[in-house]
Amino acid sequence: MWKRIKPYVISVLIALGVGALSALVTSGNMDIYDNIVRPPLAPPSWLFPVAWGVLFILMGIGSAIIYTMRCQTNPLLRSSALRIYALNLVVNFLWSVIFFNFKAFLFAFIWIMLLWVIIIFMIIRFSKVSKTAAYLQIPYLLWVTFAAYLNLAIYILN
Repeated sequence: MWKRIKPYVISVLIALGVGALSALVTSGNMDIYDNIVRPPLAPPSWLFPVAWGVLFILMGIGSAIIYTMRCQTNPLLRSSALRIYALNLVVNFLWSVIFFNFKAFLFAFIWIMLLWVIIIFMIIRFSKVSKTAAYLQIPYLLWVTFAAYLNLAIYILN
C-alpha cells in the first residue's frame, strides 16, 4: 500500500513545501494586501492560503500521476511534463517574492502572465501523459487567471 501512495505523498509535500516556503519568505510583507486599494471582487486575505493549499495539493497529485505513469507512456513526454511542472513551481514561488517583498506590481503582473503561459503548457503536456493529471490543473489555471486580474488591478489602483 505505501509503495502505491508514496509518490503521491511526496509530490503533495513538495508542492505544499513550495507554498509554505513562499509564505515564509513573504510573511513579513503579507499585510500589504490589507493596506492597498483593492479592486472589485477582491477576496478577503484569509481565502488565499486556503485556495493555494487546495491548488498545491491538486498540483502535487497531478505531478504524481505523471510520475507514476513510467511504464505506460513515452519517457520523454513524462520527463518533459515534470520539467515544465518544476519550472511552474519556481515561477510560482518567485511571483510572491516579486509582488509582496519587492512590491513591484507591474513586474509581478508580467511575471504572473509568464506563469499563466507555463500553466497552459503544463496542462497541454500533462494531457499527453494523463488527461486526469491535466484536468486537475484547470482550477489552478482559473485561480491564476483571477490572480492576474487582481494583480493588474492592484497595479492600476495603487
